[in-house]
Formats: sequence, structure tokens, C-alpha cells
Amino acid sequence: MSIKIDKGQKEHVVSLGSDQLIRTIIDDAPNMMGYWGRDLRCRFANAAYSQWFGIPPEKIIGMRFQDLVSEQLFKLNEPHIRGALAGEQQRFERTLNKADGSVGHIIGHYIPDVDADGVVRGFSIQANEVTVLKEIEAKLKLAARVFENTLDGVLITDTCGTILSVNPGFTEITGYTADEAVGQTPRILQSKQHDQPFYAAMWEEIEACGRWHGEIWNRRKDGELYLQRMTISMVPDDSGIPERYVSVFSDITALWRKDEHIKHLAFHDALTDLPNRTLLMDRIDQQLLHSKRDQTHFALMFLDLDGFKRVNDQLGHNVGDDLLKSVAKRLLALVRRSDTVARVGGDEFIFILNNPQGKDEITQVADRIVSSINEPVEILGDLLQVGVSIGIAMYPAGGDTSVDLIRNADTAMYAAKSSGTNNIRFFSAD
Repeated sequence: MSIKIDKGQKEHVVSLGSDQLIRTIIDDAPNMMGYWGRDLRCRFANAAYSQWFGIPPEKIIGMRFQDLVSEQLFKLNEPHIRGALAGEQQRFERTLNKADGSVGHIIGHYIPDVDADGVVRGFSIQANEVTVLKEIEAKLKLAARVFENTLDGVLITDTCGTILSVNPGFTEITGYTADEAVGQTPRILQSKQHDQPFYAAMWEEIEACGRWHGEIWNRRKDGELYLQRMTISMVPDDSGIPERYVSVFSDITALWRKDEHIKHLAFHDALTDLPNRTLLMDRIDQQLLHSKRDQTHFALMFLDLDGFKRVNDQLGHNVGDDLLKSVAKRLLALVRRSDTVARVGGDEFIFILNNPQGKDEITQVADRIVSSINEPVEILGDLLQVGVSIGIAMYPAGGDTSVDLIRNADTAMYAAKSSGTNNIRFFSAD
């Protein structure tokens, strides 16, 4: 048999019956090819055997199968050999040690050689090396396990923003199952807590740097808002064109709340939750800036409870603490949005009245404070009643700094307390 190939005026005839040509083709094949008789002796082996076993093919011919491979490998292959000699094709996977010490992975085929009478004369072997494919497969399996088991949420979209895949971490955080999320866009998580310029800046950074990292508010399936720390990465194809976008995120709401709680404790009284002295001083300084700029006034009232020490001494600190919390609630009920009430220590409170319309309004507010605090309160079955002494310093007449205003209001308060209970005094330089 021959193939005729025309090239211009020349003719080349390639004889496919040539043993040398067939041998060359087989030897050049990267797969191990061989033939073994029923006695398990090699009748033919190509050059690929040398790479695996370190023995020239001509020396393998005549060798018994069990002499070529290790005893352990022969035991593994023996069931397949028996199957092939019984006329059944065999296919299996095997890991082999190469002559150079490396390890390779093959897919083996044992193909029975059956004569016209149905007798199996032997079997041919073809072993395809798939080491690289197995390594890729192992990496993919590892990546899949990481994808499935990571606690972070992972979301993969195409370039149009359609969700292609999510992991169990995504479901745990957002509440959306894979079936509910795939085919949608990340807009199902949008919280409406960020404006359009926020998202525009995010995508500008992704396009410029291939990645964005930051914090963003999103919404779970049940409607609850949560804060997540997120990284969005662009995955390019071989030519650098965006092919996928991968978002990896974690829920940091609990950390945020803890941080906010710590910040709150730093500026609020632990017992009454009113602003503490630190926050009060900042509020006064801000009020001074606004008043100087707008030419307005404000009053600083220094409050000290009358009879509180008696309650503490006779009924205990627990009752005293409950009483202080009750007083704080009553004061909060009297403040406007622009006013401030703070606890500065013990049974002392400061009330900032913003832009009052003269002394009459200040006196009216002070009288309401006295009346409110004088109302009896029941704590643990005891009906308690305390009074309050109030000293008032007005800006700017009573001081033009926070320190001066507090000191002068404190002075006026002591003047009020020295005159009895439930008294009000304005500070005067005289």
C-alpha cells in the first residue's frame, strides 16, 4: 500500500508497509507501547520504555513482565493481566516510579490479541502518561476544596456582572443559596447605604489597578444590614482582557459593633450612658466656636443632687446607681436636639442650653429641672425623693472658655446649695 503526494512536478511515494517507518513512528510516540505473549514475555517494546525503566527496548524484549516491574507493581497489575488473557480489554490508572527517580502517572490499556479461532495469543500494552494532567487536576481539586471550605464568602461573576458561582461561605453570610444567587447580579445585596460616586470610584480603581479593597455595607436576604471587608479582583484572559471578577469578603459587623461600643464607652458614662466629661468638653468647645461665629449665647448649668449621699449611705450603692439612672432619664426628657446633658462624676451633671432667649427662659428650664428631679421615684420598693442645686454660667458674661464656664457654674452651684435645697443661682463676677 502507498500514498502518492504531488508537489509541483515531483512525486514522493511513502510506503506504509515499511517496518522501519512503523518502528520510527512508534518509537517517537511519547506513550509506552509493547506486546506481551501468554507466557508474559515481551515481544515488542518502544523507546518510551527506556525513559520509564532505564532499559533499552532491545533488552526488554524477551524479559518476563514480573522481572521488568517491581513485585508490588506486578501484584497490582496481575488482575488486569488475567483479564486481558481472558479476552477482556483493561483500562486502569497507575502511579509509577521512573528511572530518574521522578514519579509519573499513567492510564494503562491492555488489549487482547485474539486469533481467528478466538484464542488469546497475548496482549498489547499502551500506557499514556498523564502526569501533567493529574497535577492540574490535583490543583483544581485543591482549589475547589479551598473554595468550598473557606469561611469567607466568595462570589464569581462574568464581565457583565452576572453571578456564575458562589461558595457555602457566601450563603452563610448573605443567606442566599447558590440556586438563588447564580444568574443574578451582586445588586441583590445592595444596601443603599452608599451613593453612586462610591461605586463609580470602586470600579475606576478596579479598572486601573485590577483590584479594589475596602469596607462596604450590604444587606442579607432577611433584610439585615451588615458590614463586610471585601476584595474585588479582575481575572484576565491570556491577552489581558477581563474575563471574570472574583469577590472575596468577610462579615465584620460584630467587630465594627465592638469597636463602636469601645468608642462609645470612651465618650459616655458607663452608668447612665450620658456624655462623659471628655465628650462634654468637646461639645462645649464646639458650642463656643458656633457662638463666637454666629454671635449667639448659651447657658451652662451645673447640677448637684441634694440628699443623694443619704440615699447611698442608708440604702446602698445599688439603689444609688438606680437613682442616678432615673435622674439621667428625666434630664434627657428635658433636652432639645441642640442641648447637651452630661454626667461629670458622682451626683453631678451639666446641662448646656443652646441659644436661650434671655434669663427668663433659662430660669424656666432650670425650674423644670428642679420640678422633674423632685418627683418621687420608686426603687426596689422604696419611694425616694431628692432635690437639686443648680449653678448657671452664661456665655460670654460667665466665661469665654470651657474651663471658666464650668468653674464659674460650679461656684454658683455651691452658692445655691449653701442657701438650702432646690435653689438656682446665676454666676456673677460680683
